[in-house]
Amino acid sequence: MSANQEVIVAQLKVLLKDFTQDWDHEFEGEMDRSTKLLGDLGFESIDIIQLVVAIEEDISKKKVPFDQLLMKDGRYVDDLSIGQIADFLVERM
Repeated sequence: MSANQEVIVAQLKVLLKDFTQDWDHEFEGEMDRSTKLLGDLGFESIDIIQLVVAIEEDISKKKVPFDQLLMKDGRYVDDLSIGQIADFLVERM
């Protein structure tokens, strides 16, 4: 993992902890690259949209083509991990 990926993973973890702190869904353990948004953190589709906006405002500081990450072969992906998001951002920044 590159230094850029490590920095972005750390930034995403802070953002995700802030997002989920008031949710009833309890995630056991430490967030890492393999932590899934829906499966582990209890995200819903609207939460992912809000997360995309927060990432663009707080991390990338620019518009990112998230449709390339969120869709594959014309369909929405089932779930995303912190690592997948970090790798995507490193490639686009």
